[in-house]
Amino acid sequence: MTAVESRPVGGGTSPAPRAMGELGTSPGNRPFGARVKAFVALTKPRIIELLLITTVPVMFLAAQGVPDLMLVLVTCIGGYLSAGGANALNMYIDRDIDALMERTSQRPLVTGMVSPREGLVFGLTLTVVSTLWFGLLVNWLSAWLSLGALLFYVVVYTMILKRRTAQNIVWGGIAGCMPVLIGWSAVTDSMSWAAVVLFLVIFFWTPPHYWPLSMKVKEDYARVGVPMLPVVASNKVVARQIVVYSWVMVGVSLLLTPLGYTGWFYTAVALATGGWWLWEAHALQNRAKAGVKGAKLKEMRLFHWSITYVSLLFVAVAVDPFLR
Repeated sequence: MTAVESRPVGGGTSPAPRAMGELGTSPGNRPFGARVKAFVALTKPRIIELLLITTVPVMFLAAQGVPDLMLVLVTCIGGYLSAGGANALNMYIDRDIDALMERTSQRPLVTGMVSPREGLVFGLTLTVVSTLWFGLLVNWLSAWLSLGALLFYVVVYTMILKRRTAQNIVWGGIAGCMPVLIGWSAVTDSMSWAAVVLFLVIFFWTPPHYWPLSMKVKEDYARVGVPMLPVVASNKVVARQIVVYSWVMVGVSLLLTPLGYTGWFYTAVALATGGWWLWEAHALQNRAKAGVKGAKLKEMRLFHWSITYVSLLFVAVAVDPFLR
């Protein structure tokens, strides 16, 4: 398993063992309840909520109504297991830099509440279980898509791109687009242009969603040598990229209606929410151009709105079939 060993930042020794020792989390000092919470934390449940928001509505669109509710439940459980496995393996690989970043310094593998070996076994177990779960209870197309998303996130993003290129979140974000395809394939056991369009919406949504957060915590990333775009480029350049991706995202989101998959309700929601997104993106760009820094840059306004945007847009995806 040497291929997935953490790479120390700056050639030094990972600080994770020191952090564990400081917190006194030896096996005898780890309460059962806290351990359970730690393993749940390895799955990053708050991120998975967002993944499910993009899965379930697509199932309604694919069914052009209410899909089999048991299939929805089974698909959501499989998606949680798969994404949880990917997140656990991500934390295993990144435990060295997580120990140095304020935002991630309390993750279970850093504090020692879960050992690296336990985290690795847990992630690999969820990978196998989720793949079999999809294959046996949903269909094998969904299983391979799920496994592909997991491997892409762990190997391509975490191991290859994250520490090497400022385009890490652009291409690494492909893994986060896969739940759209999984939701569609779970219902139809096939693909369609509707699924491709929504895949692209999430693809172009991911960078302008994540870059504002990266702007806020860029000192953390700089400290550990992760070249997120805000670390290697000025706020002005980052904001310009956010605006470009935002316009493409909104344009792609409007393709569903002319392709015949959605009607007036989805279109109205896409226009309203997309228009507000563009307003916030341009406002951020204007503040960056003016040289505004610190709290007055208000970059997190767009980050928080981006979560609301994708939630409202995909709720519209689910509701639209009932209004046509």
